[in-house]
Amino acid sequence: MAAKPAPPRRARPRPTEEDVETQDRTLRRASPKRKGGVPGAASAMRSAAGQLAQLLGRTPDSVSSLKPTEDGWQAQVEVVELERIPDTTSVMASYKVALDPDGALVSYERTCRYSRGTIDRPT
Repeated sequence: MAAKPAPPRRARPRPTEEDVETQDRTLRRASPKRKGGVPGAASAMRSAAGQLAQLLGRTPDSVSSLKPTEDGWQAQVEVVELERIPDTTSVMASYKVALDPDGALVSYERTCRYSRGTIDRPT
């Protein structure tokens, strides 16, 4: 008996500049700011993911960490770098993103790459 071929996967559409701008406007209206006009955690998280998407041309999969810093916010954003079948073998990348107090992206750096199916192991 022959194995059934897997159905073709649809590629995720790249976010357009208009998509990101629309999302940013929506988030600014919906996200409360902390004292002094500084974005709150939810707004900073969405801002980090949205701005990184615009730079990379890939939609972030998740934000795995977010913390306030003296200079704004720092986030760890997970991105699908290479989609594979099955998706547990897709290549993921983790990016460290720095935002200023207004929520604007200041820097980003890819810190590691891994397979989606990888489970954290104790060190």
